[in-house]
Amino acid sequence: MTSSVPTRRHAIADDLRNQILTGQLKPGERLPAEAQLAAQFLVSTATLRNALAVLQAEGLVEKMHGKGNFVRRSLRRITYLGGKGTLDPQTVAEAASRFTVHGTTVRAHGPLPSLLKMPAGGLLVELSCISHEGESPHGLARIYIPHDLAPVGVLDNASLHREAVTRFPVLSPPPATVRETVCARPPTPDEATTLQTNSAMPMLAITRIATDATGRVVEAALLVFPWDRVEAVFTTHHMIDERQAQG
Repeated sequence: MTSSVPTRRHAIADDLRNQILTGQLKPGERLPAEAQLAAQFLVSTATLRNALAVLQAEGLVEKMHGKGNFVRRSLRRITYLGGKGTLDPQTVAEAASRFTVHGTTVRAHGPLPSLLKMPAGGLLVELSCISHEGESPHGLARIYIPHDLAPVGVLDNASLHREAVTRFPVLSPPPATVRETVCARPPTPDEATTLQTNSAMPMLAITRIATDATGRVVEAALLVFPWDRVEAVFTTHHMIDERQAQG
């Protein structure tokens, strides 16, 4: 028979959660040092860290390397419009989002040759785009385009900022087809650092592959959002058989 008595880590998490939800601990406030909290709750530092991990997974507390644990600020959710590969302009405006973009030339490596159906080492333009609300990052996009298809001036940072105000795609004309694969997973160490989150925070990861009318892959985009900062909306349009439409 399973006991209903909470473990010490869950009892500590419940106490701190209550302080956060009632406003005793305010958004952005730094929690006492882990050793101090452990002494306060009469537990080991390991047990205290396990309790904080519960709150980190819930998105209530975030640990910043070298700075400590902080009450997580509540961010407005932005909407990713699946199939279009865009961020909804209204939610972007509500969140007062801004974008930083960096463009560079790289060689196809890792999963990129398979995604872009090109030889390893092929030349690509890489665009790294981070969306922010205030100082807090909302999402990360890495977009890869075969070098011979990259629009003129795409590596010009000024044009990149204009292009990325509300949308991740940079291709013109639009691709013929877009295939998106969505999954939830933990962040990589690099993603956790860039998005200022912890390894326990689930990520919404979207891999978007765009092809032209000939079937050539013209863009591969790797998009990552912390689960509490975005929602993805996919709209399905029912296809009507031409014979039915004529009848």
